[in-house]
Amino acid sequence: MKKNRSAGRGPDKRSVSANRPPSAAPAGIPLRLQSYLAKAGVASRRGGEDMIRAGRVTINGRIAEIGESVTPGVDRVELDGRPLEPAKVEWIALHKPRGYVTTRDDPRGRRTVYHFLPQELHHLFHVGRLDRESEGLLLLTNDGATANRLLHPRYGTTKEYVAEVQGKPDARALERLESGVRLDDGIARAESAILLDQVGDDTFRVQLVLREGRKREVRRMLEKVGHPVERLVRRRFGPVELGDLGNGRWRHLTTAEVKSLREGEISNPSS
Repeated sequence: MKKNRSAGRGPDKRSVSANRPPSAAPAGIPLRLQSYLAKAGVASRRGGEDMIRAGRVTINGRIAEIGESVTPGVDRVELDGRPLEPAKVEWIALHKPRGYVTTRDDPRGRRTVYHFLPQELHHLFHVGRLDRESEGLLLLTNDGATANRLLHPRYGTTKEYVAEVQGKPDARALERLESGVRLDDGIARAESAILLDQVGDDTFRVQLVLREGRKREVRRMLEKVGHPVERLVRRRFGPVELGDLGNGRWRHLTTAEVKSLREGEISNPSS
């Protein structure tokens, strides 16, 4: 079958070389004091308010008040006399292998994706999940605000998957995937569904682009149209592509990728 539908791909592949993660709050950009304390890792925003009310926080040597703003790199903020700086924002791309669960600790003793990260990165949390048998791009960060927007249905961040399925999906099956199939938790639709090629005697590769992230959604959709998944790989999350990142390897996102995550798709919520 010819690839005559839009692939729904994001920007061209970017360099996978590691780079220094950008700071959480560049100098010159004011922040609410509660946000500054949260980014410094000393308290949640609500906990920061309690610290301010207790008179424990100072700005340039004077007692701070609720509602004030500070400029990182310009204003001196102290908690109990100790200077505070916002933590560095970190974004990691990991190529998750099959057979690992997306969690920091597993009570059943299964292998987790954190096995591939050095200890100093174990504080990062994963943005969404990939099920145990799925592979591909997994993002991890300490940037909660951007991560929440990426996952919120309102913003419709696209994810691209390549699935190896049993049997050859015909045009009708692909159209059903795009028009919507009924699952137990509602209708699920693909932005695009493309038959790529044949990889085995009765195994074919299909590319799907979705805006949702329900549990095992791609697998359930393809099974619903009669083509159970044998292998599933996520190739893209928003503007970030897996590229040639090796299985089980990780890298820092580039400055351009982080900027795209913050200002790209998430700046235009769907109506």
